[in-house]
Amino acid sequence: MTLTTPPLALYVHFPWCVRKCPYCDFNSYALRGELAEEQYVEALLRDLECQAPQLAGRALISVFLGGGTPSLFSPAAIARVLAGARGYVACDTELEITLEANPGTIERGRFAEYRDAGVTRVSLGAQSFESARLEALGRIHSPEDTCRAAAELHAAGLDNFNLDLMYGLPGQEVRNALADIERAIALAPAHISHYELTLESGTLFGAMPPSDLPADETVAEMLGACQARLAKAGFAQYEVSAYARAGRVARHNVNYWTFGDYVGIGAGAHGKLTIASEGRIVRTAQPREPRRYLTAMTAAAQALAPPSQPITPHELPFEFMLNALRLTSGFEPHLFETRTGLSWSAVATRINELSRRGLVSCEAGLWRTTPLGAKFLNDLLVCFLPDAPRGAPATTPKPLSTLA
Repeated sequence: MTLTTPPLALYVHFPWCVRKCPYCDFNSYALRGELAEEQYVEALLRDLECQAPQLAGRALISVFLGGGTPSLFSPAAIARVLAGARGYVACDTELEITLEANPGTIERGRFAEYRDAGVTRVSLGAQSFESARLEALGRIHSPEDTCRAAAELHAAGLDNFNLDLMYGLPGQEVRNALADIERAIALAPAHISHYELTLESGTLFGAMPPSDLPADETVAEMLGACQARLAKAGFAQYEVSAYARAGRVARHNVNYWTFGDYVGIGAGAHGKLTIASEGRIVRTAQPREPRRYLTAMTAAAQALAPPSQPITPHELPFEFMLNALRLTSGFEPHLFETRTGLSWSAVATRINELSRRGLVSCEAGLWRTTPLGAKFLNDLLVCFLPDAPRGAPATTPKPLSTLA
């Protein structure tokens, strides 16, 4: 099969937060002292300059400014990063530029400045609209902060914004989760991300889980009730944890889920690039710790592009399915073949076995998970791991853990 070059996105990582949340396993660090804004922006630009040669002839379809808390950086700093991106890489005429923001780190009126810097979309980390729930999660903002931030987004003309919400929180009941959905809908976002709290290793919650987490049955009831309410309000579910109004799906995230390419800059940023002319796909990663990253980008006589690691043909089925099976719309076998360079026969036996077990189905040429498969998606994916026997069924089911 012929490997083709997919769309290209840019991910920019900003590693600092005011406080590290106890559930967060992202590469983020509590800010100690003054923010090294100027130094870090210079490092980001040098990082992109080093990687730009391998992006020749390609155009960005989206930019995602993630973290950490990118909104700790000034609009002027964000503008410099975006200007650098446009200078080093060609950009689509309808470039989507998303800024992650914590409602507690935005000053009134600043969103208009981020818009002027080039931001077209904002993702607000609301998480909940209950003060007790926010306190349990270690969040620094209040429900009122989120409401004010949403009002400022509308005033700035940035109505294409997302609200992150979590469910399955300590002490939460179904009625609380539904109340959060109602509060979110009332703020008129274009998109809502709704994901379950998971206890990740290496986090405070992973080491010391809260004692009052709701039972699995209650969490499942929360999800069902919230899905129904979101659908009634006009938010269509297009991915495991993503709901959008018509025409407002996250272009950047859809590129991930369809196994598109992305270049990553910043501390700990990862990239995935297809080199179609050589028939291979590689991953890149920068040093995780901010000081090591800054040293790598600024201390050397000449900064280098991050080392690349090829994704082997044995790994590609899992890498592709890990993303594509999250989409509710499904995918065509042709997409698998052109994005991996493998024949559909490489996964056909496993797909057919999962279909026989009622975990995936094919309709109008599109393969997707069934409701049962979506419920046990993590286990379904196990059979695509490189060391899994061909045709191996999913392991003993356990509840789905969504990706943040």
